[in-house]
Amino acid sequence: MNGMASDHNTSSQEEYLPHYLQKEDPFASKLSREADIVAGFYLTVIGILSTLGNGYVIFMSSKRKKKLRPAEIMTVNLAVCDLGISVVGKPFSIISFFSHRWVFGWMGCRWYGWAGFFFGCGSLITMTAVSLDRYLKICHLSYGTWLKRHHAFICLAIIWAYATFWATVPFAGVGSYAPEPFGTSCTLDWWLAQASVAGQAFILSILFFCLLFPTAVIVFSYVKIILKVKSSTKEVAHYDTRIQNSHILEMKLTKVAMLICAGFLIAWIPYAVVSVWSAFGHPDSVPIQFSVVPTLLAKSAAMYNPIIYQVIDCKFACCRSGGLKTLQKKSSLKKSR
Repeated sequence: MNGMASDHNTSSQEEYLPHYLQKEDPFASKLSREADIVAGFYLTVIGILSTLGNGYVIFMSSKRKKKLRPAEIMTVNLAVCDLGISVVGKPFSIISFFSHRWVFGWMGCRWYGWAGFFFGCGSLITMTAVSLDRYLKICHLSYGTWLKRHHAFICLAIIWAYATFWATVPFAGVGSYAPEPFGTSCTLDWWLAQASVAGQAFILSILFFCLLFPTAVIVFSYVKIILKVKSSTKEVAHYDTRIQNSHILEMKLTKVAMLICAGFLIAWIPYAVVSVWSAFGHPDSVPIQFSVVPTLLAKSAAMYNPIIYQVIDCKFACCRSGGLKTLQKKSSLKKSR
């Protein structure tokens, strides 16, 4: 019986053909022309805002590059990843949506898939490093005394090497990049899991090392930070002004990191769920019209971060100016006395 079951599974895997190997054109859009135009305009707006916002963050950071703290260096790297997604990837999909088909062939498809996975993986691993930095800085105070700028640059080299490795692995013959079911975009070939055990092992490795493990580290770090902050808020109130100001700055950086990670995960988790279902669920069970929505939501993730930077910076500036006013009032009262 077991032999018959294994034979049946093997034959079903051999019989399965992914959408891009079937008779119809894999690069023809499966959406209506109106839907493609709407998606094209949506990505154009997202791409412009993301490019301007992340470019502004990088420009402003370059003006004070020698004063950047290690956590701020990481957020600049995140802006570089988001800018890369906007500049390298989005023009391909925008042109294809307006053309009602993918117009760049298989080479362009593989390049687009590699670039999207490379910068997306770089963003997530950067946020993982930021969350660990925040966790160690808030929960283990001695960590901050030995962390220097060159440690941050070593971490950046590891992040880029990690992203390069996992994005390039598919070209070694264990995976691939393929067109999305709706035809006008490309991604990692999740459908390999339907074809062979080796494909399943590849997809599971990608899921663990490029999604599940980094997400678990991020969640663990911020849960521990929240618990630590609740227990230490009263203690900080008794310290002098310099320690309080340092604590406020660290909490500002932590809030930025938490909001960035939350926005990234909210944007990408629906896409990850649909991708996993495509890989391990019933073949072609995800409706084409439904699969395009998580893809467009994921492509908007690069736009959120500059907005978060500015909102937190404005709040921090207001708090800081308010604190300066109270200090000035106190000093003037002392002088008058």
